[in-house]
Amino acid sequence: MQSPNNDYNATSKRGWFTRFLDGVEWLGNLLPHPITLFAVFCLFIIFISGIAAYFGVSAVDPRDGETVIKAVSLLNAEGIQRIVTNLVTNFTGFTPLGTVLVALLGVGVAERSGLISAAMRGLVMKAPPRLVTVTIVFAGIISNTAAELGYVVLVPLSAMIFYGLGRHPLAGLSAAFAGVSAGYSANLLIGTVDPLLSGITEEAAKIIDPAYTVGAEANWFFMMASTFLIAIMGALITDKIVEPKLGKYNKDEASIDLSDQSSMDPLTKQEKRGLIYAGLSVLVLAGILALTVVPEWGILRHPETGEVKGSPFLKGVVVYIFFFFAIPGYVYGRTVETMRTDRDVIDAMSHSMSTMGMYIVLVFFAAQFVNFFKWTNFGTIFAINGAEFLTNIGMTGPIIFLFFIMVCGFVNLMLGSASAQWAITAPIFVPMLMLIGYSPEVIQAAYRIGDSVTNVITPMMSYFGLILAVAARYKKDLGIGTLVAMMLPYSMFFFVGWSLLFFLWVFVFGFPVGLAAPTYYN
Repeated sequence: MQSPNNDYNATSKRGWFTRFLDGVEWLGNLLPHPITLFAVFCLFIIFISGIAAYFGVSAVDPRDGETVIKAVSLLNAEGIQRIVTNLVTNFTGFTPLGTVLVALLGVGVAERSGLISAAMRGLVMKAPPRLVTVTIVFAGIISNTAAELGYVVLVPLSAMIFYGLGRHPLAGLSAAFAGVSAGYSANLLIGTVDPLLSGITEEAAKIIDPAYTVGAEANWFFMMASTFLIAIMGALITDKIVEPKLGKYNKDEASIDLSDQSSMDPLTKQEKRGLIYAGLSVLVLAGILALTVVPEWGILRHPETGEVKGSPFLKGVVVYIFFFFAIPGYVYGRTVETMRTDRDVIDAMSHSMSTMGMYIVLVFFAAQFVNFFKWTNFGTIFAINGAEFLTNIGMTGPIIFLFFIMVCGFVNLMLGSASAQWAITAPIFVPMLMLIGYSPEVIQAAYRIGDSVTNVITPMMSYFGLILAVAARYKKDLGIGTLVAMMLPYSMFFFVGWSLLFFLWVFVFGFPVGLAAPTYYN
């Protein structure tokens, strides 16, 4: 018979950090359903915008120092008209919606045919669990070069991998989400975000020095080192904190039937043959794609500049995700006889769409809130006033970067877009920190830390709803609080570890953050 003191002893052995996360989860789960929450936020924004506009809440645009950005009311006739006429387009024009649904059409074929399950089993059958975890986090970081690939593909796959290994699927989901989102700026390669941010940094630097230039490679060295740090830290947090807190998984908690997610049985000869043919189809697709991008005459290069930057290739990543899953999935299905006709392909696509009902409803309300918030100018005003507060403190020395990273992380909770946030804050922080002696390249590297680490704990992040929908498949009563509490350790430890690496890299060892990137500005 169990002793009455066992429960007390078990509780007393739980660490303070675990109890803290339990408290965060409890508080977060007091919130209503995310859909209800976004609906309430919409009403709140409309109401508070009227008050802010009445009292003349405003900020001076730092980009020219003259334009006054005023709070816009949605509580008057013009605001109501704007809401009514844009309600549908807010929803249909919400970028993550189309991206997710189109990509999942292809992923659904690969999943239903059995390709994904077979590929996972072939990949992780002989891998030690800890190696699987670090590989998932690392893959999440690298996936950022393919834009939405990590959110749409890797996060759901990682949950399936952990479930197939007999581990908690939410631990796999959190590891992938941490790599994709909290490690957003880290990478071994120069991705699409690098030229985007460096262009904004250069314009801000020209306020002080009109001849200053910032290249896309400005942070390459530091981001390469950051990749390995985030991969190792993410794996340790998953194995030592997140998964132990989640405990042993009970499949009765799932909101879907998990019986069709194959166990980690050894691959059959037919499955191996299917994987070979599917792999050959991937090579053929890759060859065709290379012909459209690599040569100077490639039809997917930019039609005017002839470069890859800003080209149809980069803008159409989701299309490649669709074809690179749908075609190999069908080839595999034909080989192993899980797909015989076009009806099987259609059924696979329909099944993938049927699992996204909650996400579509959530996107409707989230899209309204994001647009209402943008229309009121609240995000811009909050970002400017918050940045000016640090300016007025008058701090000098490297310690200012700690506060800078904190502010960027806080603003990121409200402005999920990296380019939108940097476009507002760069004209303030880059000139300010240049005047006290720091280079724009170093300033941009610090910004990228703050812009990344809080992605996983803010519902304002575009794909937060998708992650919530995927997690709800494995835990039907999961709420915002549970997801935030699960991801909070990554945000906290990544902030500390990544900031420490920044200070050691730049100010202790004196390493450049990128190719020919100076640390100080004279």
